[in-house]
Amino acid sequence: MPKHLFAGSACARAAAAGPVPFLRSGVSRGVAAAFALLLVAGCSPGATPVPVPSPGPEVAAACADLIKALPDKVLDAKRRETSPKSTLTTAYGDPPIEMTCGVAAPAGMAEAQSQCFEVNGVGWFAKQVQNGFIFTTIGRTLYFEVAVPSKYSPEANALTDVSDAVQKHNKLVTPCT
Repeated sequence: MPKHLFAGSACARAAAAGPVPFLRSGVSRGVAAAFALLLVAGCSPGATPVPVPSPGPEVAAACADLIKALPDKVLDAKRRETSPKSTLTTAYGDPPIEMTCGVAAPAGMAEAQSQCFEVNGVGWFAKQVQNGFIFTTIGRTLYFEVAVPSKYSPEANALTDVSDAVQKHNKLVTPCT
């Protein structure tokens, strides 16, 4: 699993650390407020690193359409940039819910018929990882992956937000049984 997957943000760790010591040392409220504003502004999520797959041109074109059709929000988290910039990836929120199209079939998927579950007409293969779940479409022309950190538990709820785009842009081949 890539090291970046589900990494907590530095801003979240800083917020959890508690009050800043110099705020107790007599620094004026105005200076403290200006510092707090700069801290918050610096902590807005920027581009999140997401590995880019290398599918063939036909798959890449279909995936670009799917990624473009995804909603502005997933689980109320706003869409954000990925790095490197790619038409095959996107992310939402902090920690990021990562979405990648054109990936290879995950290990264990061949035996997954009994593990296929459906959300709003889309079949998914689920793999639990250390900090959440990775879901991959099953029975469709494109392999589309959604990596959801455990912060968003129950993680499968993210799939309801993307299922319309998947149904429209990822042709059904074999439904879940």
